[in-house]
Amino acid sequence: MDEFLRSLTPTRQITALFLIVFGILIIVSLTAFFLSFKKSATAHDEAWHAELKNFRRLLATSWFMVVVFWMAWVLGDTVATILFAFIAFFALREFITLSPTRRGDHRSLILAFFVVLPVQFWLVGTEHFDLFTVFIPVYVFLAIPVVSALAGDTHRFLERNAKLQWGIMVCVYGMSHVPALLLLDFKDYQGKGAFLVFFLVFVVQTCMLMQHVVTRKLKRPPSAPQVSRSFNWYSWGVGMVVGSFVGVVLSFITPFEPIQALAMAFVACVAGSMGHLVMKALKRDRGVTAWGKRDVSITGANGLLDRVDALCFAAPIFFHSARWYFGA
Repeated sequence: MDEFLRSLTPTRQITALFLIVFGILIIVSLTAFFLSFKKSATAHDEAWHAELKNFRRLLATSWFMVVVFWMAWVLGDTVATILFAFIAFFALREFITLSPTRRGDHRSLILAFFVVLPVQFWLVGTEHFDLFTVFIPVYVFLAIPVVSALAGDTHRFLERNAKLQWGIMVCVYGMSHVPALLLLDFKDYQGKGAFLVFFLVFVVQTCMLMQHVVTRKLKRPPSAPQVSRSFNWYSWGVGMVVGSFVGVVLSFITPFEPIQALAMAFVACVAGSMGHLVMKALKRDRGVTAWGKRDVSITGANGLLDRVDALCFAAPIFFHSARWYFGA
Protein backbone atom coordinates (compact mmCIF):
# COMPACT_ATOMS: atom_id res chain seq x y z
CA MET A 1 0.00 0.00 0.00
CA ASP A 2 2.79 2.39 0.95
CA GLU A 3 4.65 1.70 -2.30
CA PHE A 4 1.45 2.25 -4.27
CA LEU A 5 0.81 5.63 -2.63
CA ARG A 6 4.38 6.75 -3.19
CA SER A 7 4.13 5.83 -6.88
CA LEU A 8 1.22 8.22 -7.40
CA THR A 9 1.64 11.80 -8.52
CA PRO A 10 1.35 14.51 -5.80
CA THR A 11 -2.14 15.40 -7.03
CA ARG A 12 -3.37 11.81 -6.79
CA GLN A 13 -1.74 11.37 -3.40
CA ILE A 14 -3.61 14.38 -2.05
CA THR A 15 -6.83 13.14 -3.67
CA ALA A 16 -6.40 9.77 -1.95
CA LEU A 17 -5.78 11.53 1.36
CA PHE A 18 -9.01 13.51 1.16
CA LEU A 19 -10.99 10.43 0.07
CA ILE A 20 -9.74 8.57 3.15
CA VAL A 21 -10.50 11.50 5.47
CA PHE A 22 -13.98 12.07 4.04
CA GLY A 23 -14.67 8.33 4.27
CA ILE A 24 -13.74 8.26 7.96
CA LEU A 25 -15.83 11.37 8.69
CA ILE A 26 -18.85 9.92 6.90
CA ILE A 27 -18.65 6.65 8.85
CA VAL A 28 -18.23 8.46 12.20
CA SER A 29 -21.01 10.95 11.38
CA LEU A 30 -23.46 8.20 10.40
CA THR A 31 -22.63 6.29 13.58
CA ALA A 32 -23.24 9.38 15.72
CA PHE A 33 -26.46 10.10 13.83
CA PHE A 34 -27.93 6.65 14.45
CA LEU A 35 -26.81 6.66 18.09
CA SER A 36 -28.76 9.90 18.60
CA PHE A 37 -32.02 7.94 18.15
CA LYS A 38 -31.40 6.01 21.35
CA LYS A 39 -34.04 7.02 23.89
CA SER A 40 -33.11 8.40 27.30
CA ALA A 41 -34.49 6.26 30.09
CA THR A 42 -32.17 7.06 33.00
CA ALA A 43 -29.97 9.89 34.19
CA HIS A 44 -27.00 7.94 32.88
CA ASP A 45 -28.57 7.85 29.41
CA GLU A 46 -29.21 11.59 29.53
CA ALA A 47 -25.58 12.23 30.45
CA TRP A 48 -24.52 9.96 27.61
CA HIS A 49 -26.71 11.90 25.16
CA ALA A 50 -25.17 15.16 26.37
CA GLU A 51 -21.73 13.73 25.66
CA LEU A 52 -22.91 12.59 22.23
CA LYS A 53 -24.28 16.06 21.46
CA ASN A 54 -20.97 17.61 22.43
CA PHE A 55 -19.11 15.08 20.29
CA ARG A 56 -21.30 15.95 17.30
CA ARG A 57 -20.36 19.60 17.75
CA LEU A 58 -16.69 18.65 17.63
CA LEU A 59 -17.45 16.51 14.60
CA ALA A 60 -19.09 19.50 12.89
CA THR A 61 -15.92 21.49 13.47
CA SER A 62 -13.88 18.70 11.88
CA TRP A 63 -16.19 18.69 8.85
CA PHE A 64 -15.83 22.45 8.56
CA MET A 65 -12.03 22.29 8.63
CA VAL A 66 -11.79 19.42 6.15
CA VAL A 67 -14.26 20.95 3.67
CA VAL A 68 -12.48 24.31 3.79
CA PHE A 69 -9.09 22.76 3.09
CA TRP A 70 -10.50 20.50 0.40
CA MET A 71 -12.01 23.53 -1.35
CA ALA A 72 -8.71 25.37 -0.97
CA TRP A 73 -6.81 22.56 -2.67
CA VAL A 74 -9.37 21.97 -5.45
CA LEU A 75 -9.65 25.65 -6.38
CA GLY A 76 -5.89 26.23 -6.60
CA ASP A 77 -3.39 28.35 -4.69
CA THR A 78 -4.76 31.74 -5.76
CA VAL A 79 -8.39 30.97 -4.95
CA ALA A 80 -7.27 29.22 -1.75
CA THR A 81 -5.55 32.40 -0.63
CA ILE A 82 -8.72 34.39 -1.35
CA LEU A 83 -10.81 31.81 0.53
CA PHE A 84 -8.64 32.09 3.64
CA ALA A 85 -8.76 35.88 3.31
CA PHE A 86 -12.55 35.68 3.62
CA ILE A 87 -12.23 33.41 6.65
CA ALA A 88 -9.86 35.95 8.22
CA PHE A 89 -12.31 38.75 7.38
CA PHE A 90 -15.24 37.05 9.15
CA ALA A 91 -13.06 35.98 12.08
CA LEU A 92 -11.85 39.56 12.55
CA ARG A 93 -15.40 40.84 12.21
CA GLU A 94 -16.44 38.40 14.91
CA PHE A 95 -13.61 39.54 17.18
CA ILE A 96 -14.41 43.22 16.72
CA THR A 97 -18.20 42.82 17.00
CA LEU A 98 -17.90 41.49 20.55
CA SER A 99 -15.57 44.33 21.53
CA PRO A 100 -17.04 47.84 21.93
CA THR A 101 -15.76 50.49 19.54
CA ARG A 102 -16.10 54.27 19.30
CA ARG A 103 -16.51 56.68 16.42
CA GLY A 104 -12.80 57.45 16.63
CA ASP A 105 -12.03 53.81 15.72
CA HIS A 106 -13.81 53.89 12.36
CA ARG A 107 -10.77 54.94 10.35
CA SER A 108 -8.64 52.29 11.98
CA LEU A 109 -11.30 49.64 11.31
CA ILE A 110 -11.49 50.62 7.65
CA LEU A 111 -7.70 50.39 7.47
CA ALA A 112 -7.73 46.94 9.10
CA PHE A 113 -10.51 45.37 7.01
CA PHE A 114 -9.99 46.97 3.61
CA VAL A 115 -6.25 47.70 3.46
CA VAL A 116 -4.27 45.59 5.92
CA LEU A 117 -6.17 42.33 5.31
CA PRO A 118 -6.08 42.35 1.48
CA VAL A 119 -2.46 43.54 1.40
CA GLN A 120 -1.39 40.78 3.80
CA PHE A 121 -3.00 38.06 1.71
CA TRP A 122 -1.73 39.63 -1.52
CA LEU A 123 1.80 39.37 -0.11
CA VAL A 124 1.12 35.69 0.61
CA GLY A 125 -0.30 35.00 -2.84
CA THR A 126 2.67 36.66 -4.55
CA GLU A 127 5.11 34.79 -2.26
CA HIS A 128 6.67 37.92 -0.76
CA PHE A 129 7.39 35.88 2.34
CA ASP A 130 10.03 38.19 3.83
CA LEU A 131 7.68 41.18 3.67
CA PHE A 132 4.48 39.39 4.67
CA THR A 133 6.09 38.16 7.90
CA VAL A 134 6.87 41.72 9.06
CA PHE A 135 4.12 43.77 7.41
CA ILE A 136 1.64 43.52 10.31
CA PRO A 137 4.02 43.22 13.32
CA VAL A 138 6.12 46.21 12.14
CA TYR A 139 4.29 48.52 9.74
CA VAL A 140 0.68 47.98 10.82
CA PHE A 141 1.72 48.06 14.48
CA LEU A 142 2.67 51.70 13.95
CA ALA A 143 -0.01 52.63 11.42
CA ILE A 144 -3.06 51.66 13.50
CA PRO A 145 -2.36 53.94 16.52
CA VAL A 146 -1.29 56.78 14.21
CA VAL A 147 -4.63 56.66 12.39
CA SER A 148 -6.45 56.47 15.74
CA ALA A 149 -4.51 59.44 17.11
CA LEU A 150 -5.39 61.51 14.05
CA ALA A 151 -9.07 60.84 14.83
CA GLY A 152 -8.58 62.88 18.02
CA ASP A 153 -10.33 60.48 20.43
CA THR A 154 -8.10 59.73 23.44
CA HIS A 155 -10.70 57.95 25.59
CA ARG A 156 -9.19 54.56 26.56
CA PHE A 157 -6.81 55.03 23.64
CA LEU A 158 -4.37 52.28 24.61
CA GLU A 159 -7.09 49.68 25.27
CA ARG A 160 -8.92 50.38 22.01
CA ASN A 161 -5.81 50.16 19.87
CA ALA A 162 -4.45 47.11 21.68
CA LYS A 163 -7.77 45.35 21.06
CA LEU A 164 -7.68 46.08 17.34
CA GLN A 165 -4.02 45.11 17.03
CA TRP A 166 -4.74 41.83 18.83
CA GLY A 167 -7.58 41.09 16.44
CA ILE A 168 -5.41 41.79 13.40
CA MET A 169 -2.55 39.66 14.70
CA VAL A 170 -4.72 36.65 15.55
CA CYS A 171 -7.30 36.71 12.76
CA VAL A 172 -5.33 38.16 9.84
CA TYR A 173 -1.66 37.53 10.54
CA GLY A 174 -2.21 34.07 12.00
CA MET A 175 -4.68 32.87 9.38
CA SER A 176 -2.54 34.18 6.49
CA HIS A 177 0.11 31.60 7.33
CA VAL A 178 -2.22 28.71 6.41
CA PRO A 179 -2.31 29.42 2.63
CA ALA A 180 1.37 30.34 2.87
CA LEU A 181 2.06 26.67 3.69
CA LEU A 182 0.59 25.72 0.30
CA LEU A 183 3.24 27.84 -1.39
CA LEU A 184 6.34 26.62 0.45
CA ASP A 185 8.76 24.97 -1.96
CA PHE A 186 11.02 22.38 -0.35
CA LYS A 187 13.49 20.23 -2.26
CA ASP A 188 11.83 17.03 -3.56
CA TYR A 189 8.53 18.21 -2.10
CA GLN A 190 7.06 20.33 -4.88
CA GLY A 191 3.28 20.46 -5.22
CA LYS A 192 2.59 18.86 -1.84
CA GLY A 193 1.84 21.91 0.28
CA ALA A 194 -1.66 20.58 0.97
CA PHE A 195 -0.05 17.75 2.95
CA LEU A 196 1.62 20.28 5.24
CA VAL A 197 -1.70 22.01 5.84
CA PHE A 198 -3.36 18.66 6.57
CA PHE A 199 -0.53 17.67 8.91
CA LEU A 200 -0.83 20.94 10.85
CA VAL A 201 -4.62 20.83 11.15
CA PHE A 202 -4.79 17.14 12.00
CA VAL A 203 -2.20 17.15 14.79
CA VAL A 204 -3.59 20.33 16.36
CA GLN A 205 -7.19 19.11 16.19
CA THR A 206 -6.16 15.73 17.62
CA CYS A 207 -4.37 17.44 20.49
CA MET A 208 -7.38 19.66 21.26
CA LEU A 209 -9.82 16.75 20.99
CA MET A 210 -7.78 14.56 23.34
CA GLN A 211 -7.56 17.35 25.89
CA HIS A 212 -11.31 17.73 25.79
CA VAL A 213 -12.05 13.99 26.04
CA VAL A 214 -9.60 13.39 28.90
CA THR A 215 -10.92 16.39 30.84
CA ARG A 216 -14.54 15.26 30.55
CA LYS A 217 -13.78 11.62 31.40
CA LEU A 218 -11.44 12.14 34.36
CA LYS A 219 -13.04 15.36 35.66
CA ARG A 220 -9.81 16.69 37.14
CA PRO A 221 -9.87 20.14 38.77
CA PRO A 222 -9.02 22.97 36.35
CA SER A 223 -5.55 24.46 36.50
CA ALA A 224 -6.77 27.93 35.51
CA PRO A 225 -10.41 28.03 36.69
CA GLN A 226 -10.84 31.76 36.09
CA VAL A 227 -9.91 31.26 32.43
CA SER A 228 -11.16 27.76 31.56
CA ARG A 229 -12.94 25.08 33.54
CA SER A 230 -11.79 22.44 31.04
CA PHE A 231 -8.05 23.14 31.11
CA ASN A 232 -5.74 21.17 33.37
CA TRP A 233 -2.12 20.18 32.97
CA TYR A 234 -2.80 16.44 32.96
CA SER A 235 -5.23 16.53 30.03
CA TRP A 236 -2.98 19.04 28.30
CA GLY A 237 -0.04 16.65 28.62
CA VAL A 238 -2.10 13.75 27.25
CA GLY A 239 -3.16 15.91 24.30
CA MET A 240 0.45 16.87 23.62
CA VAL A 241 1.64 13.26 23.69
CA VAL A 242 -1.13 11.99 21.42
CA GLY A 243 -0.85 14.94 19.02
CA SER A 244 2.93 14.50 18.76
CA PHE A 245 2.56 10.75 18.19
CA VAL A 246 0.07 11.41 15.39
CA GLY A 247 2.70 13.70 13.88
CA VAL A 248 5.15 10.79 13.78
CA VAL A 249 2.52 8.54 12.16
CA LEU A 250 1.89 11.19 9.48
CA SER A 251 5.57 11.90 8.85
CA PHE A 252 5.41 10.01 5.52
CA ILE A 253 3.24 12.76 3.98
CA THR A 254 5.65 15.52 5.01
CA PRO A 255 9.25 16.44 4.17
CA PHE A 256 10.14 15.58 7.78
CA GLU A 257 11.84 12.51 9.19
CA PRO A 258 9.92 10.86 12.07
CA ILE A 259 11.91 12.68 14.78
CA GLN A 260 11.54 15.97 12.91
CA ALA A 261 7.81 15.34 12.52
CA LEU A 262 7.58 14.66 16.26
CA ALA A 263 9.25 18.00 17.03
CA MET A 264 7.13 19.92 14.51
CA ALA A 265 3.90 18.36 15.79
CA PHE A 266 4.90 19.15 19.38
CA VAL A 267 5.60 22.78 18.50
CA ALA A 268 2.29 23.10 16.63
CA CYS A 269 0.33 21.51 19.49
CA VAL A 270 1.91 23.76 22.12
CA ALA A 271 1.18 26.88 20.07
CA GLY A 272 -2.37 25.81 19.22
CA SER A 273 -3.40 24.69 22.71
CA MET A 274 -1.87 27.70 24.47
CA GLY A 275 -3.38 30.02 21.87
CA HIS A 276 -6.79 28.47 22.47
CA LEU A 277 -6.36 29.12 26.20
CA VAL A 278 -5.43 32.75 25.52
CA MET A 279 -8.55 33.19 23.39
CA LYS A 280 -10.64 31.78 26.23
CA ALA A 281 -9.13 34.40 28.53
CA LEU A 282 -10.12 37.10 26.01
CA LYS A 283 -13.68 35.74 25.90
CA ARG A 284 -13.89 35.83 29.70
CA ASP A 285 -12.67 39.42 29.60
CA ARG A 286 -15.45 40.25 27.13
CA GLY A 287 -18.00 38.35 29.21
CA VAL A 288 -18.96 35.80 26.53
CA THR A 289 -18.72 32.03 26.35
CA ALA A 290 -18.35 31.88 22.56
CA TRP A 291 -17.27 34.32 19.86
CA GLY A 292 -20.51 33.64 18.03
CA LYS A 293 -23.60 32.47 19.91
CA ARG A 294 -25.18 29.42 18.33
CA ASP A 295 -28.39 30.08 16.39
CA VAL A 296 -27.89 33.83 16.73
CA SER A 297 -26.27 35.53 13.77
CA ILE A 298 -24.47 38.43 15.37
CA THR A 299 -21.40 38.48 13.15
CA GLY A 300 -22.30 36.53 10.05
CA ALA A 301 -19.94 33.74 11.11
CA ASN A 302 -21.56 32.13 14.19
CA GLY A 303 -18.55 30.91 16.13
CA LEU A 304 -16.03 30.84 13.29
CA LEU A 305 -13.27 32.14 15.52
CA ASP A 306 -13.98 29.38 18.06
CA ARG A 307 -13.26 26.88 15.27
CA VAL A 308 -10.01 28.38 14.03
CA ASP A 309 -8.45 30.10 17.06
CA ALA A 310 -5.96 27.30 17.79
CA LEU A 311 -4.98 27.20 14.12
CA CYS A 312 -4.42 30.96 14.05
CA PHE A 313 -1.77 30.58 16.75
CA ALA A 314 -0.25 27.32 15.50
CA ALA A 315 0.08 28.25 11.80
CA PRO A 316 2.70 31.06 12.16
CA ILE A 317 4.84 29.00 14.54
CA PHE A 318 4.65 25.94 12.31
CA PHE A 319 5.30 27.92 9.11
CA HIS A 320 8.37 29.75 10.38
CA SER A 321 9.78 26.66 12.10
CA ALA A 322 9.52 24.66 8.86
CA ARG A 323 10.89 27.51 6.74
CA TRP A 324 13.76 28.15 9.12
CA TYR A 325 14.70 24.47 9.38
CA PHE A 326 14.72 23.86 5.62
CA GLY A 327 15.98 27.31 4.68
CA ALA A 328 13.08 27.80 2.26
